[in-house]
This record gives sequence, C-alpha cells and structure tokens, in this order.
Amino acid sequence: MNQLILACQFIPALGFLLVFLSPNNEKVISTISAWITHLTGLSIIVMLALWASQGFPNVEYEWFSLYETADYHFPVLFFLDRVGAVYLLCVWIIFSIIVKYCRYYLHRETGYKRFFLNIFGFLFGLNLIILSGSIDMLFAGWEIVGISSFLLIAFYRHRVQPIRNALRAYTIYRFCDIGLLLGTWMSHMLFHESPHFSQLNSLYESTLLASLGYGELSLLTCLIIIAASGKSAQFPFCFWLPRAMEGPTPSSAIFYGALSVHLGVFLLLRTDPIWSYHYITRAIIFSIGLLTVFIASLSEKTQSNIKGQIAYASITQVGFMFIELSLGLDTLVLFHFMGNAFLRCYQLLVSPSIITHLLRVEGAADTDFYVEKSPMRQFLPISIRNQLPEVLQNTLYVFSLQEGGLEFLVRSLLWTPFKRIGGWINALNLWWTGLVVLVNVSICAAMITAGIDMKYLAIPVSLAMIVASSSAFSQKHSPFKVWNSILLSYVLSGVAVLMINPNIGSDVLMFFSGIFPSWLLGIIVLHKLLKNQNFKEAPFAFRAMAETQPKLSLLLFISFLGIVGFPITPAFLSEDILLAHASSEHPWFALPITIAFVVNGIAAARVYLRLCMGRANETYSVTN
Repeated sequence: MNQLILACQFIPALGFLLVFLSPNNEKVISTISAWITHLTGLSIIVMLALWASQGFPNVEYEWFSLYETADYHFPVLFFLDRVGAVYLLCVWIIFSIIVKYCRYYLHRETGYKRFFLNIFGFLFGLNLIILSGSIDMLFAGWEIVGISSFLLIAFYRHRVQPIRNALRAYTIYRFCDIGLLLGTWMSHMLFHESPHFSQLNSLYESTLLASLGYGELSLLTCLIIIAASGKSAQFPFCFWLPRAMEGPTPSSAIFYGALSVHLGVFLLLRTDPIWSYHYITRAIIFSIGLLTVFIASLSEKTQSNIKGQIAYASITQVGFMFIELSLGLDTLVLFHFMGNAFLRCYQLLVSPSIITHLLRVEGAADTDFYVEKSPMRQFLPISIRNQLPEVLQNTLYVFSLQEGGLEFLVRSLLWTPFKRIGGWINALNLWWTGLVVLVNVSICAAMITAGIDMKYLAIPVSLAMIVASSSAFSQKHSPFKVWNSILLSYVLSGVAVLMINPNIGSDVLMFFSGIFPSWLLGIIVLHKLLKNQNFKEAPFAFRAMAETQPKLSLLLFISFLGIVGFPITPAFLSEDILLAHASSEHPWFALPITIAFVVNGIAAARVYLRLCMGRANETYSVTN
C-alpha cells in the first residue's frame, strides 16, 4: 500500500521530467503523456482496490522526516481515507480524458510541450494535496497547483488579456496563502506540532479541543475559510474564475470546471473537526455559500461567452457544497462534487464544438441565427410572470454585469493600501529616503541605549519590512528595484526574527540560503535581459523574452520561484519554521511577516510577466 501511494504521487513527476527532457516533438510528447497517464491510472486503481479489500481503513504513511529539531518536525506524510479516495479517482478519470483530448486538440500549437509540462505539474501538486497527511504537506501542493494555474491562464502569452487575468488570479491565490500559511502557523501553536489529518478525526474524542480557547479556534477557522473561499472562488472572490478561462479549453475544464475549483471544498472536508465545533462557524460557511449562489446565479445570466457561463454555474454549485458542508452533509458533498466535476468537464470540452456548429448553421442559413429559449415563466399566467418592478429588474441587471462590484471591493480593501504606501515611498527622492532611514536607525539606537529589550526592536523592523514589500509591490519602472526591495524585505524579516528569538540563527541562515541565491540569479538574468533596453521608456509593455530569450526566461522563472518561497528551495520550509519560532513568543509577528511574503510574491510575478510575456514583433515596435 505504501509503495502504491508513492507511485500515485511521483509518476506524474516522472511524466513532467520526461516531457521536459524530450525534444519538442508532438508525437514523442503525446506518447509519453499517454503512457504516464496509464501508469498513474493503474497505480490508483490497484491502490484503491487493495484499500477496499482491507475494509476502507484510514491509511497513514510517514515516508521520512524532511526536517526535525527539538521543537519542530516536518514529516513527509501521506494519508488516504474516503475523501481522498473519491478525489483521487475523479482526478485520474478527468485527467485521462483531458490528456487524450489535448493530444489532438492542441495539434500544431506552439506551446504543445509547455502545456503538458504544466498539466503534469498540476497533477503532481493536486495528488500531493489529496494524499497529504498534514497541513504542511497540503500547503506545498497548494503552491504547486497555484503556479501551474498561473502559467496555464497565461498560456496564450502573446495576448494581453490572458496575461493580466493570470496576474489577477495569482493575487487571489497569494491572498489565500495568507489564510493557509497563518493557519499552518496556528496549528503549530495550538497543537504543538503540525497536526496529522488522521489525528483530527479523533479530535472530538480527546480533551484537547475543550482545552483550547474559543477565540483561538475561531481565528483558525476564519483563516481556513479564507483559504477555501479564495481557492474555490466563493464570496467575495467570485470574480476571478471566469477571467481564468482565458487559458486553453482543456485547462479550463480540468482546473476551473472540474478539479481546482473544488479544492476549497476539499480543505473544509479535511479540516472539518476544527471548524465544525460551533454553530457560528457553520453559519459563516452557510452565509458564504448562500451569497455566492445569489451573486453567481445572477452574474451567469449576463455572461456573453459560454465559458464564463459555465464558470459561474460551477461557482454556484460549489456554493451549494459550502451550504451542504455547513449542514454536516459530508457524504452528499462528495456525490455533489463528482457530479459537478464530470458535468463541467464535459460542458467545457464540447463548448468549442457547439460554437462551431452554431456558426456553421448560421452561415448555412445566410441570416442571423438565434437559439430560442423556452423559459418556464412563459407557461405561467401573464399576471404573475413579471412580479419585479422594471427599476429593480434594471438594477439587478447592472448588478450582475458588474458581478456585484466584488472585484472593486477586494482591490480597494486588500491591494490599494499597499500601492499607496509603496507609492509614497517610491516618490521620495534620495535625500528624503536617507532621512527616513536615519530617523529609524536613531530610534533603534535610542531604544538600545535606554536598555529596552531587543524583542521590542522587532516592531519597527517589521514595519520597515512591510514598507519594503509595499515599495516592491507598487514599483513599476525598475525590475531591479523590485528585486532589491523584495530582498530587503526578507533580510528585515530575518533580522526581526533574530531579535525576537536569538537562538534560531541556523534556521535564519537556512532561510537566507534559499533567498539569496534566487535573488542573485534574478539580478544576473535581469542584467542580461535588459542589457540593451531602456525599461523606463515603456514600463508597461510586455517584452516577450520567453520567445526571444527562452533560456534566460527559464532562469528568471526559477529565480521567481525561489524568491517567492516555492517548494524547490530551503526558503519554503524556513518560512514555516520562522513563523513557528518567532510567533511562539510574540504571536503578533505572524501577520506582518506573512503579509510581506505574500506581497513579495505578487511583485515578483508582475516582473516576470512584464518581461517574459507578450508578442515579440509588437514589443519590438513599442520599445524601439
């Protein structure tokens, strides 16, 4: 059983590696994809059959310990139960359909190899989420799925709108990371280790739940709900999913119609013992689902494209799943998930054929062609067909066109403050900047002279960390300033942690061992990419370096992954360690350091998109 779990997890990684090393030949890539899909399916079927023959037990398998100290333990832990089994089976069936479909649908597409790299990376991350045995492992898979989604939305990188929508979706993903990263930290604080999902199932039977404070559990629940709502495009994050449909139709089917959109539901199912302890938290989830159903149902009616309509239909159904979860109907949610996943996958895959068929019919008719609908209300008496006043009908129509104004609301509350702070900092000239630094250094020196505990010095340092991240977030005229501001933010975070807990110097060094090489690689690549260009003349142009300088663009992407704490460097593990150590004595520090990490990721993503995406010939005319 344990070997089969590892096979289910790492066969997709083998597929990613083989496709990456293969030549850019459709036949070779198609053959590799088919065989890897078959091997994955065989391992899943055999594993589930063996699991069923043993009586459907909860299986936990600790492969090895990735990192362990006296007060911190990160095990590579896998877990299989009925929820994971249902999700895993659906993932394999839908992924197999998508791979077979894409082998022909993307014929002669210039990004054929790139597409299969992304979906195999997505499958690896998705299986990691489903089979994860702890919230730390789940967070690693969460990050991989987020990056894969980001790349697939911007798959048509020569068009501006997919690029912008990729960044829009990524900002929501990063905000969700605040909820999940802080939730991971709180789980370490409350349970004194990374809680195993197998242990959560028996949480009610132990005295631990009763010993925890109501406020602590409520905060942990809110963080989990934020992460789940953002990932599943629930209120107030409903707006990003239809825009994510800019990618290829198969990726829309597997990501936003069938699988990725249900990961918020999976997170709630996994953490059910944490948030279901009180009626208030259930009422919050119920309200989020109800508001989502209302807004998404209205917005679906005014969508002008078929993929947007399917996206809002899927959001609506996930809203119903949130309602079902709040009512304790977990088994019904699993059946609902399977039905919605297969239906939306089918609808998205056949949508191009439907559009093509209707266009051919319209061309054959040589006139305007409309599909007549027969609404149920036409069978009602005339007196009760239209009960809403015309003014209210028009109001609802505008409301649905604007998608409830949720995007404006989220942007105003979450991102505008950082832009303003960063804009003020970036507007300062060198003298004013030096004066601000001098004042801060003087304050710190005065505090040290007065004999104030070093722990309190972490407060101005953490504020400076937020300011540096805000500067990177709002900086649009110099990629070098963005990269350097991100590094400064990370250095300040490490200094603040050392001020709070001077005994964790080795953990801070491990954190810097992932950040500094990534930053240095990015600086070197940026110098080479912008060697003969004046970035300030056209800072908002997309320069298409992925086409003109593919090797350097790949190095910049690796640097981007490392500097945002993606699970390929020690920085990913160190983020959790720093939070756990520093916040054990001063919990307030968890919020600023998490915000800084998230904002830094968005700033780095914007630089990567500006430099590597776009159409080469159009960019040349703009920049020259």
